[in-house]
Amino acid sequence: MGLLYLGTPLAWDDAKQYADHVRTHGITQFLHIWNNLKDRAGDELLWGDEVFINFCGDIFKLIKLFDITKVEYMVVAFDNVEKNAKLSLRQTEILAKLQSIVNDIASDKGDKESVPTFHPEYGRFMLESTPGSPYTGAVRDLLSVEENMRYRRYLARKYLKPNEVPLTMTSYPRLGVQGVFTEPHFDPKDAVSSHSLFVPEEITNPHARFPTLTANIRRRRGSKVAINLPIFVDDRTPRPFVDPTIPWQRNIYPEDPEAKHGAALNDHIYMDAMGFGMGCSCLQLTFQSCNVTHARRLYDALVPVAPIMLALTAASPLWRGYIADVDCRWDVVAASVDDRTEEERGLKPLKHDRFRIPKSRYGSVSLYISDEWQNRPEYNDIDAPYDAAIFNRLLGSGIDAPLAKHISHLFIRDPIVIFSETIHQDDTASNDHFENIQSTNWQTVRFKPPPVKSPIGWRVEFRSMEVQPTDYENAAFAVFVVLLSRAILNYKMNLYIPISKVDENMARAQRRDAVNTEKFFFRKDIFPPGVPSPLSTPNSSGFNSPVDPTGNSIPRPKSKKLGNCFEPAPKPEVEHAFGPVEEEYGEYTLDEIFNGKGGAFPGLIQLIYAYLETIDVDEDERRKIDGYMDLVKRRASGALQTPATWTRNFVRSHPAYKFDSVISQEINYDLMVAVDEIERGVRPPPEFLPESYNVCRSTQHHSMTNGI
Repeated sequence: MGLLYLGTPLAWDDAKQYADHVRTHGITQFLHIWNNLKDRAGDELLWGDEVFINFCGDIFKLIKLFDITKVEYMVVAFDNVEKNAKLSLRQTEILAKLQSIVNDIASDKGDKESVPTFHPEYGRFMLESTPGSPYTGAVRDLLSVEENMRYRRYLARKYLKPNEVPLTMTSYPRLGVQGVFTEPHFDPKDAVSSHSLFVPEEITNPHARFPTLTANIRRRRGSKVAINLPIFVDDRTPRPFVDPTIPWQRNIYPEDPEAKHGAALNDHIYMDAMGFGMGCSCLQLTFQSCNVTHARRLYDALVPVAPIMLALTAASPLWRGYIADVDCRWDVVAASVDDRTEEERGLKPLKHDRFRIPKSRYGSVSLYISDEWQNRPEYNDIDAPYDAAIFNRLLGSGIDAPLAKHISHLFIRDPIVIFSETIHQDDTASNDHFENIQSTNWQTVRFKPPPVKSPIGWRVEFRSMEVQPTDYENAAFAVFVVLLSRAILNYKMNLYIPISKVDENMARAQRRDAVNTEKFFFRKDIFPPGVPSPLSTPNSSGFNSPVDPTGNSIPRPKSKKLGNCFEPAPKPEVEHAFGPVEEEYGEYTLDEIFNGKGGAFPGLIQLIYAYLETIDVDEDERRKIDGYMDLVKRRASGALQTPATWTRNFVRSHPAYKFDSVISQEINYDLMVAVDEIERGVRPPPEFLPESYNVCRSTQHHSMTNGI
């Protein structure tokens, strides 16, 4: 979200006059970083699991700079008499109590960096936690993620009220319904920042940055944000569905008639505030790369992976008290921060604005950025407008064209929140103007330059996954993506497909039950010319190994850590002819992408196991990794449901459900109870978890609590 400055944020009419100033100095700051650190190399792997990364609070320097390992909880208050589960808005009080106990633990241990901390977030019902330091490439760190998550949840739970529970949910099912959905209750008529019909002002963190961000997005856009999700049509859902909870005739604010005049679509769930999107949670990973070239290579490789991981982690089919006909949050968050004007959205001819902008500032990646030979120009095949003056300035300063276009594409956006105290900066000592725009381009993957005067290197942030109900699942997907990133780099995989196909995959990933009903564009041959598959020989660990005089492979010594610096793919001979891009990819099920398609494609999981053969992993570590890989494998095959499918089925099988697409207070209460009991292991594993979940959960919980 950005640093929580103790300053004065400017309203949009005052801030917009400084937009060019921020852009100009932001580019100056980037060039200063580039000139000083473009040759930085040899950084070790540091990484972290995050849920909706934000720069929040006065946290340890390394964590602040690295955006490391942040888990976000929704605090739910249970009213067992009224059978109501409400969002608790006690964030400030809870954080004060948690900070006190964290300080006590740190003093007792004498090791501040090993103790987790807790921070505020956009919603006052949200808590964000971080561990004391980032993970390294050591296998023990890789496999400590789940225990670390459990410890943080344990601390949060211990210092809440007895009726409050920290849940990791992508979206809250009854956020914005008529009636009581927060504790305490507030009326949305006073929503001065968003002008929402549904969510009150008090649901937003009161720090000046957050209401200003909300208001400035609305003011710049010229209207409230408009979010419309297709309703899931059940047996008794009215057709057409015209939402009876929308106060069509209400006239408190000038914007309120927007719903009546086209903002709210029939047969859709209508939402009208930033809180519906920024009140969501997600699972994100950040990797420190060996150098800038590696970071750009990994960035590009993860772009096509983002949609398939979104589909595999789908967890949000319920919105504003209704069942949606989609499974994921992505389009909701994109629409919730869409500050584009009518001209920028193509609804009016350009007159006052500079660009027609095809996507919200929260959107999928529009450009690959590597300057290596695998990145063919044909892959960047969609409209990605960029600032020509900034592009030429970057070129003139020695930046290559792919990276220059990426930066100048991000910088077509305006800074949304400017603090009066930070308008004038020392561009050699600050990167705040650069980050003002960079960090409010919320894309599926983010390329992150090193902060000024920090120990942190070039990083890549993977942002598409939905947060899962249990720490076990979140750890499994974190471990999977970490290992996949190492396998990609180690085996020099080429995953490029045209960006237009990545965008199509993003649309397909959000559809209901996409795991079982959709196919996704994916590259046919992922190994560059001259690079054999690690599975082409019986000994995968002998990949690129030397041979003895008899021609037999001599296995290399196994590494003690996950690798971070890898050789690039060899460039083909000059006479190598590339075929049409259209012949490089096909359509595959998620089962085929992850688990393989006969001899044609080995599957991502097999390639991870090939990489594991190069790492020194003991029997217990391998068993734990096997469990995580089994979850991913079975989720991709359809043997395990996604949380989205399970949630929809839970609602539709509830005795109180009337098959009208409505999530009643009673249904929501029972669903929240079930999610809490599943995470704690006191309810039999549901269809989205392996049968062994209870055993591993109780064993690890016992180990974790004994260590406190």
